[in-house]
Amino acid sequence: MESYERREPWNKGKLVGQKAPLKPKDIWAIRIHLQNAHQVRDLALFNLAIDSKLRGCDLVALRVRDVTHGNQVLSRTAVVQKKTQRPVQFELTEPTRAAVATWIERAKLKPEDFLFPSRLHRSPHVSTRQYARIVEQWVTAAGLDPSAYGTHSMRRTKATLIYKRTKNLRAVQLLLGHSKLASTVRYLGIEVDDALEISEQIEI
Repeated sequence: MESYERREPWNKGKLVGQKAPLKPKDIWAIRIHLQNAHQVRDLALFNLAIDSKLRGCDLVALRVRDVTHGNQVLSRTAVVQKKTQRPVQFELTEPTRAAVATWIERAKLKPEDFLFPSRLHRSPHVSTRQYARIVEQWVTAAGLDPSAYGTHSMRRTKATLIYKRTKNLRAVQLLLGHSKLASTVRYLGIEVDDALEISEQIEI
């Protein structure tokens, strides 16, 4: 019998799997932090990330014209997703429209410009890696464990809240731009959550 060296598993001490969605109190904690710190770009990016439910690669690639018409920020828009090449629609709530309008004005952005231009010369817009670092700063500022959250937390947050309130899977599927309902079920991790919720309600 060969003796195998006992190797530490690569994921020891790390949270693996899906990143947790933010809770409403976490959203407000981050918003207030960004407002108090006068981080105009980050507030626009954060609000838009929550509302749009877009993947990081689609969010950072948005142009000003994707969310505006003339000098008005739209209340609804649609973009084609990079991963699936399918269009997905999303709403921009009033606080998001206000934050985005303030950012566009502050940064003096034109319709064809990227909404979140990079401060680095080699990238035309904030990269997905930069976005991941920004998200890490947000969750840390809110007193959350950065290893439990990531860019997908932003995408999952509103979708999870909508599902919890309505139990309307089809609506969430459309909002996330998933082609299959099974993907949405997996993405939200709802089978497990729902099973536990039902189980909690059964007293023996």
